[in-house]
Amino acid sequence: KHDIRLIDLKFTDFLGKWHHMTVPASNLDKKLVTKGLGFDGSNFAGLKTLELGDLSLVPDLSTGFIDPFSEIPTVSFICDIVEADSKKPFPRDPRFIAQQAADYMRKTGIADLSLWSPEFEYYIFDKVLVAMSHMNFGYEIHPCEGEDAGTFGLKTGGGYHALPPEDAVAGIRDRTVVLLEEAGIPIHYHHHEVGGHGQVEIEVKFAPLKRMGDIGMMVKYFSRMAAYQEGLIATYMPKPLHNEAGNGMHFHQHLFKNGKPLFFSKSGYAGLSKTALQYIAGLLHHAPALMAITNPSTNSYKRLVPGFEAPVNSFFSLGNRSAAIRIPKYASSPMAKRMEFRPPDATCNIYLAMAAQLMAGLDGIKKKMDPTKLGFGPYDVNVFEMSNKERSRIKSLPGSLSEALDALKKDHDFLLDGNVFDETMIEDWIALKMEKDVLPVRNRTHPLEVQLYLDC
Repeated sequence: KHDIRLIDLKFTDFLGKWHHMTVPASNLDKKLVTKGLGFDGSNFAGLKTLELGDLSLVPDLSTGFIDPFSEIPTVSFICDIVEADSKKPFPRDPRFIAQQAADYMRKTGIADLSLWSPEFEYYIFDKVLVAMSHMNFGYEIHPCEGEDAGTFGLKTGGGYHALPPEDAVAGIRDRTVVLLEEAGIPIHYHHHEVGGHGQVEIEVKFAPLKRMGDIGMMVKYFSRMAAYQEGLIATYMPKPLHNEAGNGMHFHQHLFKNGKPLFFSKSGYAGLSKTALQYIAGLLHHAPALMAITNPSTNSYKRLVPGFEAPVNSFFSLGNRSAAIRIPKYASSPMAKRMEFRPPDATCNIYLAMAAQLMAGLDGIKKKMDPTKLGFGPYDVNVFEMSNKERSRIKSLPGSLSEALDALKKDHDFLLDGNVFDETMIEDWIALKMEKDVLPVRNRTHPLEVQLYLDC
C-alpha cells in the first residue's frame, strides 16, 4: 500500500538523544529482528568504551510507524540495544532501564501498572545564531512571533491560550499533532503557552512507562521536524529567553493494581490515598538527587526561579503551580486521581527520568514516608507571597546542576533496588555531567559578565 523502500532503526543513547541507522526494506528479515544490526557504542558518551564498543540494535516491531518526514517511503522502528555477542539486553539501554523499573514495581507487589503523561513545552523560533569562538561568544534569537518579532502580536508573558492571528504557530502545532495521531500517538490537546515569543505545548494521553518513553522521543522528533520543514527551529531548551517562561516537562503519574487506582481516597487530603501520600513523600525526599536525572543541564536551573510558575521549593499542594508536586483539581474521579511532578524538563533522558521518579515514589511507599512529617506540606498558598521567615521553613530544590549531582552522589541507593540502575552507571552519569555540562559552562566567560565587569 505505501511502497515502503527503507527501514529506519532509531535508538536512544545514555544521555537521551535519538540516533538512527537505515537499511533497505528488503533487509527486514528474521535475522535483523532476532539478532539485530551491529553498531559501535563507543561513539556515544556513557554507553561503551572504545575497546568494548560492539552493540546491536534489535527493532521492536510493535513501535513501527511510517515516517512522514522522509522523502523516500520509510518505516521507523524504535530499537532495543543488546550485547553484540550474547544478544542479552544492554544494561545502559534507556528502554531496558525503563522496563526494569516497571518490572521491579510489579515484583514489589505494590502496583502492576504505572501510567504517565508529560507536558511537552517548547519554543518555535524563526532563527537562532550562535557564536562560540574565543573572541566572539554569544547568541541571537529571532522570534517568529511576539513583540520582539517586529510584528503586531503577543506581549512577553502574554501568550497563554492565545488565538490566531496572534498565535502565529497554531498551524505548525496542528500539523504536528495530526501526524502524531497518524503514527499512533493519542493526543490530549495542544495550545499556545505563556511565553509570548512562540512557546507552545502538546499533551499526550496516558501510557505505561516504557511506551511513554517512546512517545516522548517521537513527540520531540515530530515537533522539531514539523518546524524544520517550515524553515523554523523548535527547541525544548529549558530557558532560551531569560525574561520569558521556561520550558518544563511536568510528569503526571499514577499507579494501579488489578485495574484499581491506588491514589484515590474519598476522605484523604485532595482526594489522595495514604499510598499516594507516601509516593509523594518519596518523590520529594529524593527530589534533590532525582533532579540530577530529571533536570540534567546547567540551563535547567535558569528555569527554576521565582516568577515564572516554576517550582523552587519542595512541597506538594492542591492546584498550586508554585509547588514541586501539584495535585490537579480537575482530576477528581478515582481513575483520574494523580499527581504532577513539576521540576523536570526535556533535557532529561525521558526513560531514565520516569524510571527514577517511579523508584523514588516506590521507596516512599515501602518506607511508609509521611510527607507532612517530613516537612513537605501541603501548603495551599503561593509560597512566593510568604515572608522570608515563613518560606525558610520549606525545603528548597537544588539551585544548580552541580548541587543536584552532589545530592545524587549522596542519595542513590533507592535507584539500585531491583538492579534498575547500578553504582557504576550513577558514577558515570555524574562524571559525564560534570565533564560535558558543569565545567564547560563554569569555565567560560558569560556575555553578561563582560557587560558588568569590562570597565572595572
